[in-house]
Amino acid sequence: MRLPSIVMFAALLFAAPLHAAKPGDAAPPFSLPAASGAATTLASLRGSVVYVDFWASWCTPCRRSFPWMNALQARYGSRGLAIVAINVDKRRDDAERFLRDTPAQFAVLYDAQGLAPGAYDVREMPSSYLIDREGTVVLAEQGFHDERRDAVEARIRELLAKR
Repeated sequence: MRLPSIVMFAALLFAAPLHAAKPGDAAPPFSLPAASGAATTLASLRGSVVYVDFWASWCTPCRRSFPWMNALQARYGSRGLAIVAINVDKRRDDAERFLRDTPAQFAVLYDAQGLAPGAYDVREMPSSYLIDREGTVVLAEQGFHDERRDAVEARIRELLAKR
């Protein structure tokens, strides 16, 4: 059976990113729905310091990272921090079950097709990207490491202090 050319092209295009989103790169754009169905774009967050976190319902470290991100959002949201958690589960019910047990007090978006994690070259859950007010990746974290929380928070404070 032959796949249509467009399907093969899309598979090649999204199979591997041109390069991983790393510090110094422009953050790859995204437009993804929240639970309400309303889309959020990275462009709409321009001017904020953005912490993008990719997560999945089966991710054990995500259960530790969500309370930390809730605390960050509470501390720094009024100063210009926007936390955006992008769920990659294929089934929304799995994500909703996780969120009932581990609530989020920040934006949660859904990407069952995996286009955004593909653009960022996410290799493990969770993976996070700190993006400055101009849209440049300044920090990329693979996994969630308790010993890195203070350093990440210090970097957030540094970016928020810049105008």
